[in-house]
Amino acid sequence: MDEDLRERLRAAAASHRPDRARMLARIERGMAEEPPARPVRAPRTPMPWLRVAGATAAVCGVLTAGAFAVTSAGQEEPKDGQRVAAGPASPGPASPSPGRGGALPAGKGPLWSDGSLDPNSNGYWAQSEVTVKTAQPLSALTVELRIALNGGVNTTGSWRSLPEQDFAASAREEDGFLVYRWTLKPGRSVPTGTHTFAGQYNHTEGVRDTGRDDYTARARAAGEQTSVGGDFTETH
Repeated sequence: MDEDLRERLRAAAASHRPDRARMLARIERGMAEEPPARPVRAPRTPMPWLRVAGATAAVCGVLTAGAFAVTSAGQEEPKDGQRVAAGPASPGPASPSPGRGGALPAGKGPLWSDGSLDPNSNGYWAQSEVTVKTAQPLSALTVELRIALNGGVNTTGSWRSLPEQDFAASAREEDGFLVYRWTLKPGRSVPTGTHTFAGQYNHTEGVRDTGRDDYTARARAAGEQTSVGGDFTETH
């Protein structure tokens, strides 16, 4: 380096006097200023093996709770210090439900009867049937089938399963009813077994109310009078 340049640098360094007051003022200003806010770090996510362990623990907890619920549901309260498993409840006996009109078979002595609406009945025509069952021969029998005169009822005929010549039959309107009547002729008898008496009639379109229809059967068996009766149900 040039000796002259060195001399000038040394002379400049020797003549320099730092401004101590200015330096202190800058330091004080720097200390008075608030430090910049530190950036907020995002929360650290758990390690993958920690997530798997947590999920496994949750599944185990659910399975344990489910097993406890099933075990509790299948047991009754302790009896004499022991817990007894509860079996399925036994269904109670079902009560028979009556058919349309609430009619049920009627019986008295050797005689049994039932009233029903023939399943072939429709929206314009119907057949009401009286079934009589006897355990002994009958020396007298009168069957009356009464159809309420509602819904435009008018007769279209009648029949019985016993021989026609053994009965006097009629169909007439009486006191607001269409009455079918079959009477066993004197000297004739009805054998043991099941016998049917049926009345047929038209009515206005639709479902006719049979709530007021009924029947009676009066008979003599072994010298004793007996009778049965009831109303009608729809057979299927």
